[in-house]
Order: sequence, then structure tokens, then C-alpha cells
Amino acid sequence: MDGKHMQIGEVAARTELSLRTIRHYEETGLVTPSARSQGGFRLYTETDVARLMVIRRMKPLGFTLDQMRDLLDATDRLDADAALDADAALGAEEREALLERVRAYQREAAAQVEKLRVQLSRAEDFEGTLRARLEQDAQAAGG
Repeated sequence: MDGKHMQIGEVAARTELSLRTIRHYEETGLVTPSARSQGGFRLYTETDVARLMVIRRMKPLGFTLDQMRDLLDATDRLDADAALDADAALGAEEREALLERVRAYQREAAAQVEKLRVQLSRAEDFEGTLRARLEQDAQAAGG
């Protein structure tokens, strides 16, 4: 973490999330501002922005707030473990269980991406059909 703090407006611009959405994620416990200014304004770090980006990327794939919270918990614990010395580190079994949780979310994300690819392909086919129809009608009217 670089220690630079940003106010919520800058975070909203960087994440393309509304102020209301960021506050909602705070209320639901998904993200907590790293600090508050003397005036009480929320202050965020790059780590907080990265966390919001994870949430932002999960939402269109249909993940629930509980699933987002679960994944963030697993990654937070893995990140904290990586920063600890060997004596305080997670046990191998617990670490593997956390990694398996992350793998499960990765598999679900991949499945959702594939579904979206199919939907996009169908949408492109439909748009192409309409475009061809309009071109056909334009040629018939002009020629």
C-alpha cells in the first residue's frame, strides 16, 4: 500500500461506481474506508480500490453479495497469510481450503463468461440479421 488516500469521489471515478453504490458496499461490509479525514470524509487506498474492482467485476457475472464477501474473505486471509512469518502462517490444510474456495469462484466465473460469450454471439447474429435486412430493403428501394 502506498499510503496515498483518496476521497470517495475519486474512487467513484476510478472504479466507475456511483457514490451510492460504494456507500452500499460499505454498509454491507464488503469494503471499509481505510481512514477518515479530520472532517469525517471517507478515505480510500489503492487496496480499497482493488477490492471495489473485484466486486465490480463479480456483479455482472451474477455473484451475490454473500458470495462476494466469501471470496474477499478467502483472498484477504490468503494475503494476510503471505505477509506472516512461517510460525504464524496458516496451516497447509486451512490454506488449501481457502485456495479451493478461490478455485470454485474461478470456475464459476469461467462458466458465466462462457454463457455470456454464447449470449453475445447470439446478439451479434441477431444484429447482423437486422443489418442485412435493412441493407436488402435499401437496395430494393434504390434499385
